[in-house]
Amino acid sequence: MGLTPHPDTVLMPLHCAVITVSDTRTPESDRSGQLIQQLLVEAAHQVTAYMIIQDEPAQIEQQLDLLGKRSDVDVLILNGGTGIAPRDATYDVVEGLLEKGLPGFGEVFRWLSYAEIGSRAIASRAIAGVFQETLIFSLPGSSNGVLLAMEKLILPEIRHLVSQLKTGTS
Repeated sequence: MGLTPHPDTVLMPLHCAVITVSDTRTPESDRSGQLIQQLLVEAAHQVTAYMIIQDEPAQIEQQLDLLGKRSDVDVLILNGGTGIAPRDATYDVVEGLLEKGLPGFGEVFRWLSYAEIGSRAIASRAIAGVFQETLIFSLPGSSNGVLLAMEKLILPEIRHLVSQLKTGTS
């Protein structure tokens, strides 16, 4: 059994937006946002937008709405705000906007996280799905969590998922 059940026959570059949700990070201190961008570029994708926004539900929803309407964004990847602290609003906003969920993403992410960090994996509210015909992933702000999600789940599957979304074929 191979790691990629549907090998990508066309290595199309995707247009991706990266959003860091944080009340404290700056472009210089945003290791997770920089890591996501680096991994996307190394995988031959284009980063068409990058921003850091406050962990405010209205701000998160507004940016997702604006980016979801752009024709140069195939994939939205957020990091931060997925825990259960009082200010962690990302999961709640994303979950409320998704038109179709990909529950397997969060389930497998937590399973993989458990192998690395043990029972603390239950606190992750990583989520993925479709919003305005755009693939969206919401990751924890931890660089280790970002690396795990990008290498093990997102990068191996985004071309296939976007292809399904755009063409309706699997």
